[in-house]
Amino acid sequence: MALGFSGVFGLVQLAQAQPDTVRIVLAIHGGAGTITRAQMTPEREQQYREALRQALQEGYAVLQAGGSSLDAVVAAIRVLEDSPLFNAGRGAVLNRDGVAELDATIMDGRTLKAGAVAGVQTVKNPILLARRVMEATPHVLLIGRAAEAFAQEQGLEIVPNEYFIVPERRLQLQRLREQGIGIVPEEASSTYGTVGAVALDRRGNLAAGTSTGGLMGKLPGRVGDSAIIGAGTYADNATCAVSTTGQGEYFIRGVVAHEIAALMKYASLSVQQAASAAIYGTLAGLGGQGGVIALDRNGQLAVVFNTEGMYRGYVDEHGHITIQIYRD
Repeated sequence: MALGFSGVFGLVQLAQAQPDTVRIVLAIHGGAGTITRAQMTPEREQQYREALRQALQEGYAVLQAGGSSLDAVVAAIRVLEDSPLFNAGRGAVLNRDGVAELDATIMDGRTLKAGAVAGVQTVKNPILLARRVMEATPHVLLIGRAAEAFAQEQGLEIVPNEYFIVPERRLQLQRLREQGIGIVPEEASSTYGTVGAVALDRRGNLAAGTSTGGLMGKLPGRVGDSAIIGAGTYADNATCAVSTTGQGEYFIRGVVAHEIAALMKYASLSVQQAASAAIYGTLAGLGGQGGVIALDRNGQLAVVFNTEGMYRGYVDEHGHITIQIYRD
């Protein structure tokens, strides 16, 4: 029987790992916000579902073949970065000057190593660059042109900024300019299309990753939570792997991703209890909106959001795929 999400948040109770094996699990999100059936045509909904399904299939194939949780997270996020439907990679929102600036992070729950990039404009897949930062340097975060120069040194694919810009995003920015809005207030952004993934592999290792274009009309140089370890991404084999989506400034101020892990570690909360406390307590208490996917070391998944919808999906240990968009 397929498992589903219920109400504003969902919880997937997965079987506990047997002594001789670990259940492989992958979950993804494609952003939270004002997402309702009334706003979505059947054709558009199908496009989102197919993109989410492809990302899950790519990531799960890695896990099924015995690959690492890090490899699975990267495989899933690359699909979403390459899709024009989401606010990450191609399809990213534009800053005040009409430029796409991209952020991404990845974290290894086994070693607690992490990599992040911010404000890159020419790297086709920022999640790949974040991983190179983690594995090929002693650093955690590289920004802007220096990060792009490092990407070239590492042989990653470089594209013109125009590659990321789709007509829909140009129109959105144009409408804002016509309305005389220089920077979009956070509360006015109805959809936060950040993408992310969390995974548990056969060796019991957790990983998490997140990628985004940020906020439409943002000031050039603005960096959100998706580039900040502990705010938008966190992974620790002792507790959980977390990826968030929403109003980045609030996730940074609440250190939301790490708070979930801390609540599990120090208050002995379940992943569901911790995620709910972080979103409905900390985030909402600051006035923020958004959502989170969090996967614990036993393969138990919590999906919590305080918005009207959230693009989300998961593959359980049997290979069953579940995809949902709306709150109900």
